[in-house]
Amino acid sequence: MNQAAKTSSTFDRAALLAVIEPVVRAHGAEVVDVELKTEGGGWILRLSVEKLGSADASATVKDAAVNLETCAHVSRDLSPALDVADLIAHSYTLEVGSPGVERPLKSVRDFARFAGQKAKLRVIAPVDGQKVLRGAIRATGETITIDDGRPHEVTFSNIESAHLVFEFGPAPKPGGKNHDPGKSPKGERKK
Repeated sequence: MNQAAKTSSTFDRAALLAVIEPVVRAHGAEVVDVELKTEGGGWILRLSVEKLGSADASATVKDAAVNLETCAHVSRDLSPALDVADLIAHSYTLEVGSPGVERPLKSVRDFARFAGQKAKLRVIAPVDGQKVLRGAIRATGETITIDDGRPHEVTFSNIESAHLVFEFGPAPKPGGKNHDPGKSPKGERKK
């Protein structure tokens, strides 16, 4: 995927991961994504983590989620390690969190893991006349198929960014599940 579109500053990603991954693993988690970008006038180093082994187990987003305590512990231990490594030339704020229900899809393996779920992709070169595709992940490999009623094939190298799409359940029916037209809104029987 186009990493230049992900960050506003160049950094040695491999060197940064060499510092980050052992600390994250020590807390029973694994790295999903690392971003360094400007937001609100300052630099943010944003780290997304999930439970250790989630990728290998093809865990759902819910089952892979880490709790706030894990994120706090990773942040507390990672901050001094990053200071010692001194890999980022300017000051930044470290944020550690779970990727959430609209988890980014960063690798071919991510697409295979979440096959059947809905995703939104932004592509570099248009596919079937579209720069943004949204639909179910139907096939995986170096060519990803997104199905929105018709299949759209996208080479992995053409994906600028991608993430899962969270959808709310169906809207409740008017009056609610236990609606009785013979009762008032307060539950009293109408005469």
